[in-house]
Amino acid sequence: MTAAEPTALIPRPLMFWTGVALTCAGVGQHVWMFVDSASMDYHMAMMGTSWTMWAAMVAIVVGVLISGFSVVQAPGTGPAAAPSPAVTSEADRRRLIGVLSFALMVDQMKPATLAFIQPGMRTEFHLSASGIAWLPTVALSGTVVGSLLGGRAADRIGRRATILIASLLFLGTTVCGAMPTFGGVLVMCALMGMAAGGMLPVVYALMTESLPPGRRAAVMVLQAGLTTTGGYMAAAGLAAVLIPLTGWRIAWFTQLPLVLILIGLNRWIPESAAFTAQRARTRRVPASTLFKHSHRVKTLVVSGYALAWGLVYWGFITFLPSQLESSHHHGMSAATLLFLSSLLSIPTCVVAAWLYMRWSAKGTMVAYAALTVAALLVLSLVGVDGGRPVLLTAVMLLFAGTAGVIALIGPYTAEIYPLAIRGTAGGWAAAVGKSGGAFGPPLVALILSLPGGMRTAAVLIALPMALAGTAVALRGSDPRAHAAGAGDPTAELDAELDALMHDAAAPAKETAAPRTPEAEGAPGGDPDPAR
Repeated sequence: MTAAEPTALIPRPLMFWTGVALTCAGVGQHVWMFVDSASMDYHMAMMGTSWTMWAAMVAIVVGVLISGFSVVQAPGTGPAAAPSPAVTSEADRRRLIGVLSFALMVDQMKPATLAFIQPGMRTEFHLSASGIAWLPTVALSGTVVGSLLGGRAADRIGRRATILIASLLFLGTTVCGAMPTFGGVLVMCALMGMAAGGMLPVVYALMTESLPPGRRAAVMVLQAGLTTTGGYMAAAGLAAVLIPLTGWRIAWFTQLPLVLILIGLNRWIPESAAFTAQRARTRRVPASTLFKHSHRVKTLVVSGYALAWGLVYWGFITFLPSQLESSHHHGMSAATLLFLSSLLSIPTCVVAAWLYMRWSAKGTMVAYAALTVAALLVLSLVGVDGGRPVLLTAVMLLFAGTAGVIALIGPYTAEIYPLAIRGTAGGWAAAVGKSGGAFGPPLVALILSLPGGMRTAAVLIALPMALAGTAVALRGSDPRAHAAGAGDPTAELDAELDALMHDAAAPAKETAAPRTPEAEGAPGGDPDPAR
């Protein structure tokens, strides 16, 4: 009986593994073409697009579609409608944390790799600076779309199914390393960005619903920060060792084994039991619920916080290395800054997790926003030509602040929204944060051309973060505040959503047949009881 449970998690296992095999066959053909290009120094731009490559691409597309369809199950039918295996024992929880952390690390490796492949790609395709700039723009745009679609899919087809579909897209888009044209690379990066954007909010939703309240928040904050660091370091290490040997394309293919391992570990990613119970409802909660009634304020607060981080990280920090390098006597290289960013994420996230659990979720978010603002204001005062100790301290504090902010956004969002729209809310927050990559760099570039340069940019970018921190302090939700009246802080949120949906959808029915209070949900009980 126990051995059958993992198989039952996939509604159509034969179809799923057939699709995976077909996708692997198509990817394998691209890997062989890459190996065959060794005589050309792995410059596949000279090879053109053969009929074999087109056939392999068709196999990948068909395989991903087949496997993706096989994991989606209509509500109330088939084995997926049965209660999912519960994550009850400590061993189950640790295994789930480990598998989802590995998934997030693989997810974070995708955007991190972009920084290391651009020089080689620019040389092979003979691209200008403005031409290669399309790569991060398209990839980040893909993450925005993916966050919105992935978050919504998590609330419609399930957390587990969405994670598997994102993993399948990771598998198929590893062929980015074999694209003979820059246009083909952009298409693959857009799809890869969609997969990366869709994975992040779903993992936090599943973690929230699978772990007991207690130390759940601290685990999630640590997971968010350390997997970001681990993903970057893994991508940097692979790039440092392999790109000098075989060029930039190998950076994508080396991630193929990791993706296959992730798909193989799917048996230890159960569906959320709370989500399974929630699917018994006949009515679906629309995405517009995020901006209605009591959720409107929290959505605006989370959006402002995420957007402020995006402007600082994708806008200001993007230009910081070049600005520091232009000040010759400091000797601060871009590589040093990236190393400091990764290194400081570790203690920063440990402290953030401790404060989030022991002190206050809202207070911790305000503190890291204030740290970021303080660092920006110091930079605005000293400029890039200021004293070395003060300048380096300000830069380190800026990295520490932004690392804490991004580690807090995802877990916080997952905790303050009800189950039925948790994925949608997480996807929205992630998309808003990533959107800073779309207009942050051109905005900061424009500001740098104004009098004051970096000083002016630091002040103007600090303003949104200061406003966001103030909004969290004044109007932000604190998930710890719900814990006193319920076994799980999210139970009250789900009861609140039940009442909201009932008031909006069935006022006429109440006049004929008054509803009983059971729709409100019992404190500390199942957050989404089957009706």
